[in-house]
Amino acid sequence: MVQVSLTDKIALVTGATRGLGKGIATGLGEAGATVYITGRTATPSTTADIGGSLQETQVAVEEAGGRCITVQVDHGDDTQVERLFDQIQSEQGQLDILINNVYSGVNALRTASGKPFWQSEVTLWDACNQVGLRSHYVASRLAARMMTQRQQGLIGTISSWGGLMPIFGVAYGTGKTACDRMMADMARELKPYQVTSISLWPGIVDTEQISKFADEMAAESVPDPRMRVIQDRFNWETPLLTGRVVAAVANDPTVHQRTGRVHVVAEWAKHYGLVDQAGNLPVSLRSLKFALPAGIPALRPCVQWIPDWCVPWPLLLWATLAAPKI
Repeated sequence: MVQVSLTDKIALVTGATRGLGKGIATGLGEAGATVYITGRTATPSTTADIGGSLQETQVAVEEAGGRCITVQVDHGDDTQVERLFDQIQSEQGQLDILINNVYSGVNALRTASGKPFWQSEVTLWDACNQVGLRSHYVASRLAARMMTQRQQGLIGTISSWGGLMPIFGVAYGTGKTACDRMMADMARELKPYQVTSISLWPGIVDTEQISKFADEMAAESVPDPRMRVIQDRFNWETPLLTGRVVAAVANDPTVHQRTGRVHVVAEWAKHYGLVDQAGNLPVSLRSLKFALPAGIPALRPCVQWIPDWCVPWPLLLWATLAAPKI
């Protein structure tokens, strides 16, 4: 794997009690960064449905080789977020990396699964886009104030394929599309200050929430055919893969040349020669090696012989728009 050192870097990962946030923080810890992490749950709970806490992530980051500072924050409260950035400024005097990851919509999406938007509660919109899209804007604004002063920095926004194609419905897809547009517009305004803004698209990530979601869908008497790859756990990624990609990107001196763009985690992992903790490298969701076996499960025994060519973005977008509607 590529050698990455971030020993002099200060990073902030929002929403890091579990899942992708924990994996990203751990990946930055492997590279030796000082990592601030946020979340609402400070310590482990014996009654939690899924679990995860700032304390547990801190242990994982420090075991990986980093320094971790936990800050209990509800990202739905702007005042708490402002205090967080004031603390980083006071303690470190700099912020080099912000990863906008916090998200509060998973439970609401599970509840609304299979329903058209007009049959879902209007609160689904806020669950997906209050702590998610809006909170990313708030954190990016505060981070940019620090980064532009030093003429350097990386703002990474965890987005999704849902910004290009329908996955979890209207509220989710609109929010992810907006995340990518926000990232691109921020990049344009930040470019003269040498601050980079990018979006990262993980694949299907084996988080605690998504794993439970898959179990629930598999147990349904009439499983949703649109969610077959989730139910089957086909080509899943681990959260640490995204973390290692984030660390490699932050360490890349040419990263500013890619500002304002969406980047696929699996494709960058291949570029940097990265694997997850099990030594696996999942393929991109726009590669033939994923798309063909995902659509035709009978091809999965032959997956090793399918080329991993990636479908060009314009063709992928056309295929998405032209696909028969369910």
